[in-house]
Amino acid sequence: MMEDILLLETIERYLNGNMLPEEKTYFEQLRKNTPEIDQMVVEHKLFLQQMEHFSEHKSLRESLHNAHNNLVEKGVVYEGGEISTRGKVIQLWDRYKRVTAIAASIAGITALVISGLVSYFTPVANNNQLQQLSHDLNQVKQNQQALGKQLNEVDSKIPKDAETITSGSAFLIDGKGYLVTNAHVLKGSGAVVVNSKGKEFNAKIINIDDASDIAILKIQDEDYKPVSSLPYSIKKSNIDLGEELFTLGYPREQIVYNMGYLSSITGFNGDTSSCQISLSANPGNSGGPVFNKNGEIIGILSTREKAAEGVVFAVKAQGIYKLVDELRESDTAVQRIKMPVNSSIKNKTRVEQIKEVADCVYLVKAYTQK
Repeated sequence: MMEDILLLETIERYLNGNMLPEEKTYFEQLRKNTPEIDQMVVEHKLFLQQMEHFSEHKSLRESLHNAHNNLVEKGVVYEGGEISTRGKVIQLWDRYKRVTAIAASIAGITALVISGLVSYFTPVANNNQLQQLSHDLNQVKQNQQALGKQLNEVDSKIPKDAETITSGSAFLIDGKGYLVTNAHVLKGSGAVVVNSKGKEFNAKIINIDDASDIAILKIQDEDYKPVSSLPYSIKKSNIDLGEELFTLGYPREQIVYNMGYLSSITGFNGDTSSCQISLSANPGNSGGPVFNKNGEIIGILSTREKAAEGVVFAVKAQGIYKLVDELRESDTAVQRIKMPVNSSIKNKTRVEQIKEVADCVYLVKAYTQK
């Protein structure tokens, strides 16, 4: 019991930034090597955030209540008594209709605060707790001035009469141009893909499996040059807790690298088809590959938990094999897919691995015809 209290005190000192640099470095290494402690840090941070929000809401409610009482004491707001004549009703309404509107607003805000507190601490459905990591490009376009993000529409292969809906990431599973991404990335009727050099290609949607959240595309563009051999492999076997991982994807127009580790062998609510990863991820990372240190793809980045920073989920790579095997029975095009089984970047440095892998990871833009 005492050890748990001391551990919680240590976690609070870490979250509040009260550790010395050497102590902080040691504790972060301990988090990395001990998933149980890392999970405690994430949960305690969420708890502290909830308490802080509750305190803010309570303070706001008290301020509104005090303001209302002051208005009553000054006679600005009338709270009782009988009105003797119809003439007075009209006179008082004309005189105090603005004040009445203010009082009504205060009451409305108070009701909203109470409602917000109830909903905040009430368990919600899974889709409210998870955020898909695809980009809503309509929203990005509306906010690009504030966010400082400009979409490159020059020489685009997206049809002129089409509207770009979402974007995400994808990666090759066969050098002939077959790619895998998340099903939720492909919300439109068509798609184009862009490589790390900014070259855009037309792509055909082969299959979208919403149940597994996996989709397969095929680059169909005369400008595309097939890759003779992919530098990585796609892992069939199980993954180990605490394993160091890294990912590449497109939360922006340029490819972005992130590093983390496997914090749970199951996903949200114990989902065995996915796993939990501790790393930073943003909208646009959906569909990106998750690699282990040997250059083996262990999963597809898909969602993150809304209320906890750094809690990310990935569909396990076994799901790719399962979907391809199912499609081979009915789709002759899929029968030609030959997924890589050996990694040629196993013993290379991370910088060298990224250089070889980057050309195989694509930005996906899904569009729909107007």
